[in-house]
Order: sequence, then C-alpha cells, then structure tokens
Amino acid sequence: MIAFCLLGLAAIGGKALLGALGISLDAFRIAGGVFLFYTGFEMLFEMRQPRRQSHAKTAVGTDRVKNIAAFPLAIPLMAGPGAITATILLASKPQGDWMNFMGILATIFAVVLLTYITFLMASIITRALGQMGRIVVTRLLGLLLGALSVQFIADGVKSLAAGG
Repeated sequence: MIAFCLLGLAAIGGKALLGALGISLDAFRIAGGVFLFYTGFEMLFEMRQPRRQSHAKTAVGTDRVKNIAAFPLAIPLMAGPGAITATILLASKPQGDWMNFMGILATIFAVVLLTYITFLMASIITRALGQMGRIVVTRLLGLLLGALSVQFIADGVKSLAAGG
C-alpha cells in the first residue's frame, strides 16, 4: 500500500512538483535514466546482494521489523527512483485524458499486487530457479534495465537538444 500510494502521488502531483522546483521533464528523464543505469549495473555485476543483506541485518538488528515494510521494501525496492521516474514521465503525457491516467493508476495497482504475490511466493520461486537461475534472471533483468535507462537518457538529451 505504501508503494502504491507513493507512486499514485507521483502520478498525480509529480509533474507539478517538478515544475515548482524548476526541473524540466527532460532533465528528470536524464537523471532517472542515470539512476536506473546504476541499478542495472549493480544487478548485472551482482553488487546489490551484499547491500541488501546489510540493510536487512540493520533492520532486524535494531528492532525495526515494523518499519521494514516501508524501508527497504516499499521504498526504494518497489517505489524507487526508477519507478517514480517512469510514473511521472508516463503520467505527464495524457494531459487531461482521464482514461489514460486511470490506466496508469490501474497498472501501478496491478504491478504492486503482482509484486506482493511474488513476495508471498519468493521461497518457491527461489527454490525453482536455484542459485544459477537467480543469477541469470538478475543479470538479464539488469541488462534490460540498463537498456531502458539508456533510452530514457537518449530521449531526454534528444528533447533538450531540440529545445526541450
């Protein structure tokens, strides 16, 4: 629910917030692309696991189990910089088309629900994939995330070069 609410707020008011801060969508697209690229790079070279284990130990070790749903699960795992960037960019396109906007919110809800179901089935999925399968899937998704991030950056640069 935290991730859905955060992404819903990003869809509703993200563009206005960026405008109030004087940040163009193209600059935000480039910055989001850089963050996504970093995440994809970490996934591709297996750099995320040690950091996640460290966060999990800190959360459990300091009796913050109640807060683990907010951090690190909802933020930044489910509603991180990449998801927020994608949400703001997609929600900024409809310009008054409520059907498209409701479609974005429905998609966010569906993805959050699927993520929740995946969390519930995590042990089954992990056993089915095995260690090698998990590594292959993580690296493949890291590569795809890297490609998506480069597209975000390229679109932002292209739009800024064209006068923004």
